[in-house]
Amino acid sequence: MSTPQLEFIELSTGPAPSASVIWLHGLGADGSDFVPIVHELDRTGLPDIRFIFPHAPTMPVTVNNGYVMRAWYDILGVDLVRREDEGGLRSSQALVEEFIAHEKARGIPANRIVLAGFSQGCAMTLQTGLRHPEALAGLLCLSGYLPLHAVVAQERHAANQGTPIFLCHGTHDPVIPIARAEQSRDVLVGLGYEVEWHAYGMPHSVCAEEVRDVSGWLRRVLGN
Repeated sequence: MSTPQLEFIELSTGPAPSASVIWLHGLGADGSDFVPIVHELDRTGLPDIRFIFPHAPTMPVTVNNGYVMRAWYDILGVDLVRREDEGGLRSSQALVEEFIAHEKARGIPANRIVLAGFSQGCAMTLQTGLRHPEALAGLLCLSGYLPLHAVVAQERHAANQGTPIFLCHGTHDPVIPIARAEQSRDVLVGLGYEVEWHAYGMPHSVCAEEVRDVSGWLRRVLGN
């Protein structure tokens, strides 16, 4: 069994996980950023879950004056749309795929694996999940957007056409304007995806109401 190239944090909620959540952090953070949320989730009705929190590669980030930090791909400008780091997105997509393969090798089938992510991690969840050749349990997308949206229709895999997508955003997000997330939602809905959309009165962060909604969604896609 091959081990993913990237280092990661692993946390299981019980002795016999029958599902996995691969949770991808945002720009400049690391895998530890979302470990606390496992303890905040209402796990009533959920099986034992293995949570995997990968650490993104380090790279210079253009919009931050070339400062080297953990990032799934470069941010070339504040626009986020007109100039995208396609090479970085595709390279990290392959790295995320390694984690899916690793969980499958440990006995968790693809349809019991949730891809989750915040901000850049949200973008990577959609970049990877929509193209994955097997049906996943769900895509949990927090405060991010759909990258390379112009080619999704051509590159997506039919296996995940029916995969539930949870997409949410803060109405006061100064980092990724909510209009960008709404555009992403509309593209996904237009392509026939099942999108559960939520907007919260928060900045580029996570709030208690969101954690409750995520808990309920996880019960629907992973519940016994």
